[in-house]
Amino acid sequence: MATAVQKITLSSSRDIPFNKLVLSQSNVRRVKAGVSIEELAESIARRGLIQSLHVRPVLDGEGQQTGMFEVPAGGRRYRALELLAKQKRLNKTTLVPCVVSTANAAILVDEVSLAENIERAPLHPLDQYRAFQAMRDKGMTEEDIAAAFFVDVNIVKQRLRLASVSPALLDIYAEDGMELKHLMAFTVSHDHARQEQVWEAIRNSWQKEPYHIRRMLTETTVRASDKRAVFVGVDAYEAAGGTVLRDLFESDNGGWLQDAGLLDRLVSEKLTTIADEVAVQGWKWVEAAASIPYGVTHGLREIRGIPVDITAEEQATRDTLQDELDRLTTEYEAADELPDEVDARLGEIEAAIEALDNRPVRYEPDEIAIAGVFVSIDADGSLSLDRGYVRPEDERPVEATDHDAQDEEIDPETGEIREPAIQRTVITIGGQPVQTNDEDEDDGLKPLPERLVIELTAHRTLALRNALAENPHVAMTMLLHKLLSDTFVHTNPTGCLEANVRHIFFSAQSEDLKDSPSAHAVNDRHERWGDHVPADDQALWDWLTNLDDGTRMELLALCVSYGVNALFERPNPYSGSGVSQHGLDVRMAQADRLARATGMNMVAAGWKPTAGNYLGRVTKPRILEAVREGAGERAAQLIEHLKKGDMAKEAERLLADTGWLPEPLRLTNLDEGQTGNAPADGGSSDEATLPDFLSEDGDSEDQLDAEDDEPAAIAAE
Repeated sequence: MATAVQKITLSSSRDIPFNKLVLSQSNVRRVKAGVSIEELAESIARRGLIQSLHVRPVLDGEGQQTGMFEVPAGGRRYRALELLAKQKRLNKTTLVPCVVSTANAAILVDEVSLAENIERAPLHPLDQYRAFQAMRDKGMTEEDIAAAFFVDVNIVKQRLRLASVSPALLDIYAEDGMELKHLMAFTVSHDHARQEQVWEAIRNSWQKEPYHIRRMLTETTVRASDKRAVFVGVDAYEAAGGTVLRDLFESDNGGWLQDAGLLDRLVSEKLTTIADEVAVQGWKWVEAAASIPYGVTHGLREIRGIPVDITAEEQATRDTLQDELDRLTTEYEAADELPDEVDARLGEIEAAIEALDNRPVRYEPDEIAIAGVFVSIDADGSLSLDRGYVRPEDERPVEATDHDAQDEEIDPETGEIREPAIQRTVITIGGQPVQTNDEDEDDGLKPLPERLVIELTAHRTLALRNALAENPHVAMTMLLHKLLSDTFVHTNPTGCLEANVRHIFFSAQSEDLKDSPSAHAVNDRHERWGDHVPADDQALWDWLTNLDDGTRMELLALCVSYGVNALFERPNPYSGSGVSQHGLDVRMAQADRLARATGMNMVAAGWKPTAGNYLGRVTKPRILEAVREGAGERAAQLIEHLKKGDMAKEAERLLADTGWLPEPLRLTNLDEGQTGNAPADGGSSDEATLPDFLSEDGDSEDQLDAEDDEPAAIAAE
């Protein structure tokens, strides 16, 4: 006969006034550990009492219940409630949820208290990291999370960074396949694929110390302590769009710069700017590079400059600084350790005195005319200027008297000695000659850089898409035109509309494209419809069948708009995806026709010329031409003396509200075949002549745009 299993009975729960509770003397917790009572009290005040107290009735000498209850399990929660009551933040009669066991239970109170404390399983660290991440995803800031759990905000940042490691590696960590120190090392990179590659490479290796993981993850980066990074500045690198990898768990000396190519470009640009400033002083040549090879001055004659005399004012300043230095040195001579403010002041005084003692050097003009300067970066990232080196071929011959002037130095018509030709400084950056500003201005207008034209036409394409989506009738006409052309006129090129419809993505785009009004309108429209379109094929068919004609036209315009392709690209009919010159002509002509039909205007679409999207990317003559066209001749004259960077910024201000557009964003004038800022009325032939900025040839090597890594450029600067 089977024996019935005895069922267990759980203790009942009830709410008991706080002033009826007392802490049991049998509570095993004696030593403070974990969260403090104060922090626990704040947690209860914020979240309420998450876990009930375990209590037993208190009996008198005769074994009768007294109405009081002792707390053997939950002593820290009791003390936190007690603290809140003392602070007048909790009424003493507040009901507290409690689990009540029988007074004469066979289980000792001590056993209950011990079991409650040793049977609790600690939270796995990964669960905490993910919980922090979930709270941040739901709107809590890092500061809010830190305040809620009474930890420093840096701890929250560290744990959030740990939760951002590749999910595959987090699963391995959860199964104890790697240690926390390894997981911390993986946080220096945000590339999950690379993290997983590194782990696969080292998981079975004896060499998987954290430093080895960090080295593998940063092997293609540049340390922030590298002289190039110090020279440019991490802030300037980040402002240019560069990413810095940082280690939140170890000292990283500023982190690692991820884009080495961008850093080298910034170094080159800064060296070029400095070389230009040095060239203004009249030196014959300036050679600039991040590192100047050892022995480069061998065979060159070094000319000695004359130190500039110290002025009376500078001497008085130096004497004052020296007196203060002597006074502080004497005053703290016997001190074992200098106060921080005194130590800092002594450093400032010594630096100021050194700057005054290192007198600038003056060179004679005739020596400057034949000598050159090496511009480089010192090991600590500071600028190094080595002036006054004369190459053998630049040495002057023995001076001739006036009556011994060579025949070629005398004008045969006037008999006067010719004026010497103006010497232009030859500047080389990294061994490659660079074009000086004078040459830039003398050459006049040049074709626009090919990448810039692509970026500008990307703006126009997106604006056309938005305009077409808002004009369903035009979209229907355009689609029917394309379908009929494909059906009956098989020789027509693709043109402006990809009617599959295939979403055309932009191979090159400026940073501000995603924030343009057209981009926001296109994205909002897509998201608005995305919630309603059924995913099932048959359901989608049924849904479309039941739509009214107006809604169907709106959807048609939306879909057709994604096929608009008004991008400029280099004609290449021999490539599988290339376009012929005729095809490009048709595309651009159709884009103009579409703009007129929809009433699209790039000024109304929100495009404005800025230093970033146009003015800083073209030559000074181009900038002046833009200001002259948009703001007038007087405005152009006011800025023509400025350096290119300042000129671009000032031109941006002058053109802000003028509605000026560069040639790629203008409509072609139908009567004259030229571009204009204002849209023209009427139709356009598919064979319309392209504007000058697209038809010019400009493949000369000295016109290549330094910022573009394309193999060549039709219209490079």
